[in-house]
Amino acid sequence: MSKQLLVDFIPFEISPQLLSEAKANPNAPLVLKGPLQKAGEKNHNGRVYPREVLEREVEKYQQIIKERRALGELDHPDSSVINLKNVCHNVTECHWEGDTVVGTIEILTTPSGNIARDLIRNNIRIGISSRGLGSVRQMNENTVEVQDDFELLCFDLVSSPSTRGAYMNLAEGINRDKQLIGGTQDRKDINKYLNIENIIRDILSETR
Repeated sequence: MSKQLLVDFIPFEISPQLLSEAKANPNAPLVLKGPLQKAGEKNHNGRVYPREVLEREVEKYQQIIKERRALGELDHPDSSVINLKNVCHNVTECHWEGDTVVGTIEILTTPSGNIARDLIRNNIRIGISSRGLGSVRQMNENTVEVQDDFELLCFDLVSSPSTRGAYMNLAEGINRDKQLIGGTQDRKDINKYLNIENIIRDILSETR
């Protein structure tokens, strides 16, 4: 069976103080802190991540963080491969606070990192998107549970939906077989929420 690409969004709140510091020191490193993933709670995509599954993957991810290769991209791709030319940040630490995985990310001085930095300084809301491989089990009409074969790959920076219910119907049609999720099936619904982000990225690309 092939694995699914599981992409899930969490709003990444940026405090007014952090935003003020970023504007005042444009050449200083930009570091963000916030929730990366949550256990035992249905997310915007209708998925539930069991605590024991996330605990195992977060523990494994600690070694990747220590080796300074916990990289993430700007916007999520339809792939399990982390594309270095689109890398924008590095996760420098993560830990548990209750049932929430909280982390610190450093925005890099890469082309995509510079775009993310400019978006943040212009008060654009940024979200965190976890990316992993695994299968899911249908719990009810609107909810699926991520299974024990889940493998955490990375965390991407993305735009975030304004309401919790924005991606609720993405769980429709998901089955227990491992296949791509976050690819053509999920993106039909996700794309309409990313139009603004895509327009901004296209404009910035044309000015390079």
